[in-house]
Amino acid sequence: MLAGALVVKNGWHELRTGDREVEALSELLRALPLHGPEILSHPGFRSPDSVSRKTTDFATNYPSYTGKRTRCGEPTRLMITAFTERETEMLQAAQAIEDGIGSGEFQLLPKQLDEADDTGTTAIEGRLLVRRALIRERDPKLRKLKIQQVRRLGQALRCEVCDFDFAHVYGRLGEDYIEVHHVTPLHISGPQETGLSDLACLCANCHRMCHRSSPGESWRTPNALRALIHRSAMRPAVDSSSTA
Repeated sequence: MLAGALVVKNGWHELRTGDREVEALSELLRALPLHGPEILSHPGFRSPDSVSRKTTDFATNYPSYTGKRTRCGEPTRLMITAFTERETEMLQAAQAIEDGIGSGEFQLLPKQLDEADDTGTTAIEGRLLVRRALIRERDPKLRKLKIQQVRRLGQALRCEVCDFDFAHVYGRLGEDYIEVHHVTPLHISGPQETGLSDLACLCANCHRMCHRSSPGESWRTPNALRALIHRSAMRPAVDSSSTA
């Protein structure tokens, strides 16, 4: 992620070994409390050369690159997609990681047990693990105010996309429940004063579909999702007997 952030900030161009930012990232990565002295003693481990090579992988595998592409792994390709679709969010996440390493905060995290056994056939689940996450500040009062607005207008508390009504389906368990969605995601709008008109009441399924990434788009508005549902409903069903 950190190498990808360098490439994005460099206009999706690779950075050479002697570049100051490459050398700084090399030093930062070697400072991570993840590796023993045997690995760190290897001169090529997280060296400026290796960091530069990783930036080359990012740059040459970027979709608009027209030259010869280097071979890279699936994690790098996934990062390229993430930076392409959610550049601002990914750059902020990379900065949070860099700050955590540089401040020494990560050195204070307790070691985590391996999640798989030596054979790779079983995994340990149910343990409490330490995770560092970058989240966007949200005002919890907004959900309550949005629900109050719907009630005040005498409207049913149901999904604005598919009309799902939690109370109708689940009875008392579903009363007063709905998820509240920012029509324009905060990673697009950035810090702003949010009004109730900027929010939509959605069921859990439609909320996920608004945020789900797909080729060419990383989010969609409730109106766009409603149109997608309509188009899908109008699409003729495939007759399996005719294709057998």
